[in-house]
Amino acid sequence: MTVPPFAHRLRSAVTGAPDTPLVLLGNFEVEQEWARGEVTLPRLAAATGTAVVNRLDELALLLGNPGDVVVVKAAPDPGLLQDLADLGFALPDVVVARNHPERTVTEDALDDPAALAALRALVPSGHQLLPHGASEVEARLARTTGLPLAAPAPALVRHVNSKVYSRRLADALGIRQPTGWACTTVDEWQAAVAAAEPLLGAGPLVVKEAFGVSGKGIAVVDDERRLHRVARLVASRATHGRLAFCLERWLPKARDLNYQLTVDRSGAVTFDVVKEALTEGGVHRGHRFPPDLDPAHDAELRATGEAVGAALAADGFFGVVGIDAMTLTDGTLMPLLEINARSNMSTYQLPLQERLVPHGAAVLARHYAVRSHEPVAYHHVRAALGADRYDPRTGTGVVVHNFATVNAAHAARTADDAGRPATGRLYALVVARDRAHLDEIDHRVDAALDLLEAAA
Repeated sequence: MTVPPFAHRLRSAVTGAPDTPLVLLGNFEVEQEWARGEVTLPRLAAATGTAVVNRLDELALLLGNPGDVVVVKAAPDPGLLQDLADLGFALPDVVVARNHPERTVTEDALDDPAALAALRALVPSGHQLLPHGASEVEARLARTTGLPLAAPAPALVRHVNSKVYSRRLADALGIRQPTGWACTTVDEWQAAVAAAEPLLGAGPLVVKEAFGVSGKGIAVVDDERRLHRVARLVASRATHGRLAFCLERWLPKARDLNYQLTVDRSGAVTFDVVKEALTEGGVHRGHRFPPDLDPAHDAELRATGEAVGAALAADGFFGVVGIDAMTLTDGTLMPLLEINARSNMSTYQLPLQERLVPHGAAVLARHYAVRSHEPVAYHHVRAALGADRYDPRTGTGVVVHNFATVNAAHAARTADDAGRPATGRLYALVVARDRAHLDEIDHRVDAALDLLEAAA
C-alpha cells in the first residue's frame, strides 16, 4: 500500500478530511505555557534567544498547500519563497501579525486587529486552526476568530505532554526506561529522593520538570549535597503539596534518537520516521538520517510507537507525536524517554525529505549559527552557500527552510548589547551521497557562514 505524503496524512488525521483548509501556527516552545503555574527550577532566558525561537514560526510554511494560511510574525523573505517554489513547493498564503520579539506568534495574532480580521474572514471557507502545540492561548485565538481548533482540548494536550505522564505510561505498558520516579506530590518527591540517593554511588541522577524543553527545566546531580539542595528547593516551591517532577538515573548514552507518529481521530497510528537526534547540553541541534539502526532496535521502536499511539488515542489524543529515545554505550535501547505530543522538527522536515531526498542519500538537518552586527540579507546567505546550494539534477546540496531566525535576535537587542554581534540561526537540510560527502558539505557551510560573519 502506498503511504500518502505526510502533509496529507496530517491534515486527514487532525480534521478527518484530506481537503480541509488549514491555518497553521508555529508556536514553538508551547511548553512554557503548559508549565504556567507549575513548580520550576531556576532558569535564565536571554531575550535574544527567545526572539530567535519565536521566529521558528516560518517553518510552518512547508506544511501548507495553496488555500492554506500560515500566521507569521513578519513576512518571509521573497528570495526564500522563490527558492522553495523553484524546488516545486506550492506554498500557502500568509497572515502577518505584528512582531513583538518576546511573544509567540499566537500572542502577536491575538493583539493584532488586522490579523484577527483576516483570520475571521477564513471561517466561511472552512479553515481550521492547527498549532504546533495546543495550549489555552491557541484555544483563545480559535474562540476569538471563530476558527475550529484542529487539536484536542488543551487540557488533554497538556496532560499527555507531561514527563510524569510519559514515565507512568511506560510503567503501565511495560516499556523499558531508566530507573526513576514520577512525582506529583511533595510526599512522593521526598520518597523518590530517599530511594534515589543510594544510586549516586553508581553515577549521577537527573531531575526533570514535567514541562521542561530545550535544556530548560533539567538538573544533573552527582553528589548527595547537591541532591538535597535541589530536593529542598523543589519541595519549598510546591503549592498545596503539589508539584510535577521526575527523578531518574543518568545513563551512559551512545546516541539520541527521535521518532514521530501520527495518530488520527479514529485512533489509527502511522509510524512516520525515525532519526538520530543531535543534541548539545540537552538542546536540540538537528537530526541525521537514516540512523543506521540495528533491525531489532528499529522493530522495538515501531512496536513502542504503536503501543504509545494506541494509549494516547484511548486517552482522546490525536495529531503528531514525537518520542525521544536513546541507545546506551552497552547497546541497550531505551525506546521511551519522553513523549512530545505536538509537532517537532521532524514534522517540518518531512515535506522536504519526501520531495528532495533520493533513496540512499545521507541527510543532516541542523541549524547554523550566524553572527552579525547588522541584519543579513537572504541573498548574501544564498551567495555564501554558492555551489553547495541544493541541485535538483544531482539530488544533493543545502536547502534553507527557515531564514527568519537569522536576524531575529536583532529585534530584541538592548543598549547592553551594543558592540556585540547578534547570534541568529540558519535552518537548513543538507543532502549528500554518503556520510563522508555529508561531512564535507557541512564543514564548507560552517566555513562559509563564518566568512559571512567576518564580511558583515
